[in-house]
Amino acid sequence: MKILLPVDGSKSSLNATKYVAKLVGNLRTKCFVTIMNIHDDVGLNHVKRFIPKDTVDDYLRELSEKELKAAQKILDQVEVQHTMVIKRGNVAQEIVALASKEKFDLIVLGAKGRSGFMDALVGSVAQKVVQAAKQPVLLIK
Repeated sequence: MKILLPVDGSKSSLNATKYVAKLVGNLRTKCFVTIMNIHDDVGLNHVKRFIPKDTVDDYLRELSEKELKAAQKILDQVEVQHTMVIKRGNVAQEIVALASKEKFDLIVLGAKGRSGFMDALVGSVAQKVVQAAKQPVLLIK
């Protein structure tokens, strides 16, 4: 079973990581997890005019690595085989595109991410992924 686990450093995404670690431990089939981190850099277009592109790229890469580290640690502790992917772009679109392209069996993500205060019940990224993904999507609080 191939599981896509988008993480953003939020409490909800760490809960999703813990759930995946437990799920993989309980399944009697071989599982492979891909941890994914995406940053929407559209808001940085203005900044890119004043700060070198390489500086912005380095900042986003370091931020992604930091956000992936906690999830990686959780999966390493229970010896879940995994890889990591860092992308930039529209978060929901990047999740759905990778899930489709790599033929994942399941997408597991936090119900609310970094901007949870803006979304009353379910995060807007989660809503968009649920609507657009062809695979089953499991939302974790």
